[in-house]
Amino acid sequence: MTTNDYLQIALFLGALLLLVKPLGSYMACVFSDAPNRVTRLGAGVERVLYRVCGIRPEEDMGWKQYTWAMLVFNLLGLLAVYALQRLQLWLPLNPAHMAAVSPDSAMNTAISFATNTNWQGYGGESTMSYLTQMLGLAVQNFLSAATGIAVLIAVIRGFVRRSSAGLGNFWVDLTRSTLYVLVPLSLLLTLVLVSQGVVQNFKPYVQVPVLQTTHVTETTNDAAGHATKHEVPVTTQTLPMGPAASQIAIKQLGTNGGGFFSVNSAHPFENPTPLSNFFEVLAILLIPAALCYTFGKMVGDRRQGWALLAAMLVIFVPLLLVCTGAEQAGNPLLHGLGVDQHASALQAGGNME
Repeated sequence: MTTNDYLQIALFLGALLLLVKPLGSYMACVFSDAPNRVTRLGAGVERVLYRVCGIRPEEDMGWKQYTWAMLVFNLLGLLAVYALQRLQLWLPLNPAHMAAVSPDSAMNTAISFATNTNWQGYGGESTMSYLTQMLGLAVQNFLSAATGIAVLIAVIRGFVRRSSAGLGNFWVDLTRSTLYVLVPLSLLLTLVLVSQGVVQNFKPYVQVPVLQTTHVTETTNDAAGHATKHEVPVTTQTLPMGPAASQIAIKQLGTNGGGFFSVNSAHPFENPTPLSNFFEVLAILLIPAALCYTFGKMVGDRRQGWALLAAMLVIFVPLLLVCTGAEQAGNPLLHGLGVDQHASALQAGGNME
């Protein structure tokens, strides 16, 4: 490992730890039973949402009712994402005329996004329409992450409450997770990503000429069924477009798998600069780390929250160093091919970029 590696890791951990207390305190206020300045700011929006959806925010749910509400809600989300994929050919915002996703792939993806699973079995830019990406996958990124936060808050209340059989209201926790935590952070991160050049538009895919024409071999069958091979020149390439930045923000903050493009944040349109990469990596651990402090504050002993975070870091940091060292070393099979994998002024060394 190089000095630069250690400095980057130290900068990342320093930024993360600096944000833990303010964000953790903020989330403790968001989920507090007592009125406070944070919840008063969005109280009007909350009341409208509860009235439209027929929710009684004062209802205190027991663990069974809370669990059933969570399961039914996410089942409906799963079915909605599945339906969007199967019907996208006939729905708007499909400039690339993406076909309907196959039943097995649609179900696989719907389950993945409903359960906040880091799994992607499709190429985003070659499979999903803009509408499916926004209304299906991006929305579910919010809702699955909000569900996870809500369940954690219910668990914390289970530790704290002594005279109440209820764990809170799932719909209120879900709404507040989205309205006060995920949406504001996603808006900020989206603006940062757009400033770095991440794609955010509704334009059709763009055809551009390549710098150097290449040829590929194609095999076709003639009228008699005989296979023939011929060279086909490649003079253009397709650049995918779409509302990527807004989805990437919540993908990172909600620790969701499934990027707008098939290679996720390894794609230059999704992660074009070192600064965008730093913020995307920071976003992955920001909310989980801050929730440790939220736990400590809500149970009345901040030391418990710091202890949880310390336990996580004791596991995370050594493994991070091992992984960084392995990536920095590169692939030993390439040494025999004369590939220079040593860190220098012109390259980061190994598999690093």
